[in-house]
Amino acid sequence: MSQTDNENIASIKKPSFEVADILREYIGQYQEAFPLFPEHYKIVHNLLSCRTAELGGHIEKCDHCGTERISYNSCRNRHCPKCQNMPREKWLNARKAELLPVSYYHNVFTLPHDLNSVILSNKKIMLNILFKAVSQTLLEFGKNPKNRLGGKLGFIAILHTWDQQLNAHFHLHCLIPGGVLKTDGSWHSTKKAYLFNVKAMSKVFRGKFLDLMTKAYRKKGMLFASFGNPNQFRKLKESLYSKNWVVYIQKPIKHPEYVLEYFGRYTHRVAISNHRIISLNDGKVTFKYKNRKTNQTLSCKITAVEFIARFLLHSLPIGFMRIRHFGFLSNRQKAENIKKIRAFLGQSAELDKDTEKSIEEMMFKLTGIDITLCPCCKKGKMRVVAELPKGTRSVLPEIIWPSILHKAA
Repeated sequence: MSQTDNENIASIKKPSFEVADILREYIGQYQEAFPLFPEHYKIVHNLLSCRTAELGGHIEKCDHCGTERISYNSCRNRHCPKCQNMPREKWLNARKAELLPVSYYHNVFTLPHDLNSVILSNKKIMLNILFKAVSQTLLEFGKNPKNRLGGKLGFIAILHTWDQQLNAHFHLHCLIPGGVLKTDGSWHSTKKAYLFNVKAMSKVFRGKFLDLMTKAYRKKGMLFASFGNPNQFRKLKESLYSKNWVVYIQKPIKHPEYVLEYFGRYTHRVAISNHRIISLNDGKVTFKYKNRKTNQTLSCKITAVEFIARFLLHSLPIGFMRIRHFGFLSNRQKAENIKKIRAFLGQSAELDKDTEKSIEEMMFKLTGIDITLCPCCKKGKMRVVAELPKGTRSVLPEIIWPSILHKAA
């Protein structure tokens, strides 16, 4: 490519600061204080590689004025702040075909912070228990005729592990259509914008979670570092039973067309987005957060090493599913059940299959920008003219190589 061509390459504006910038500059200091576990190494490697020559890409050229730009490939890691928009839009588009003409409820189940250290030492087991306890609670309440429904509930559950300041805060967001599917294929809707009694749900959720946790502990499948003594585990359980576990139900969303727009805020979130990072100076990171009690936007300033530690705190086990479907929305029976419910409600039973959108269409929806339009002449279309191979030599090991090997070298 000639010098003139280089001058014609259009660049895309980036946020002032990114999580990757903090990792690139301070991951070495982090490794001097903490071990970089394999799952953390993969996250760091991917975020540092994202949209760089390391992952390859392509060159686009305007078919009108000849302007060129380079687009590098994304890492697609689910912990990456830059890679969630497209997966979220694809997921939401797929869910559009499954919407029902009923009210929807947003239900949140939160674990006490007393469990944080146990969960962090046993993530896969404990988080699976959280999903199981929540699903059993909701399905049981839906099935119980005393709760005015008496059928099979359906819902989507999404795991979040953080609070606004990146501390551990384990909770599930559940999106629940307002009603149940009866065994005869009929649909019974909720009445008067009421789902279930949250105090009763809290007690049942607590009981189911602690029962499942106790069974896991007795199987010795958990690494309770500080609860090897049965008496210590018993004291933990007693303490947890004495607390009121937080269960919250938002007012129902009455118009289905707003459901996905509302729930899209929760589906593919990461612990922190790049736009929340205000500054990176002298080894300190300042980022914005919202005080939920006062609804004020405040700032938090911590060391870069502490920031990385908090960010990696929210890594999920490899292969762990953080979005799950239950009840009549479980993946195996979902399409058939939705057809039954729609037919009963007098709607078209056929699912809308025309929900696939191109990347260009999704980007236009997200940003209002036609990414195929030339940013210079505003007339031509950007066409791919060449592929860029992945980097033949990575500088990343020099950034995140174990510090003990650096010293040995």
